[in-house]
Amino acid sequence: MIAWSWKSFDALSTLELYDVLRVRQQVFIIEQTCIYSDLDGADLTCWHLTGRSDKEDLVAYLRVLPPTEQRPEPAIGRVLVMPNARGLGLGRQLLAEGMLRTQRQFPGYDIVLSAQHHLEQFYGGFGFYSVSKPYLEDGIPHIAMRWSANGDNAGAATD
Repeated sequence: MIAWSWKSFDALSTLELYDVLRVRQQVFIIEQTCIYSDLDGADLTCWHLTGRSDKEDLVAYLRVLPPTEQRPEPAIGRVLVMPNARGLGLGRQLLAEGMLRTQRQFPGYDIVLSAQHHLEQFYGGFGFYSVSKPYLEDGIPHIAMRWSANGDNAGAATD
């Protein structure tokens, strides 16, 4: 059983913020051997979805950037499941919960994300569709994807 928490940056405790930064570093910098600046300033305005196991370990996380003048729709990012919790369907639970929370927070908005290219089919299962050709982001192939709030999507999640 996963306990989900949805908080603004200011509502995160010091321990929650430490855990978020620790797991992002573990997955995106150490595991993926990708040197980049994770602390990009965007966290301050984001909504943060955390998933904790029965043992209260942070095992799943994503953040949602609010709409801006430059990007008029919310954007899901930093999607991760810790290695010890993979293979259990937690990624699907995380994205479903993230989309639900994002739709509640920003009703009527499309949702965008920059997916690692090898995960295009995973996100497609939730109705996201590609809106770009593959490109490199921090040395890793990515693709821009969109989910349409009006229901005009390539497909929907089946489970």
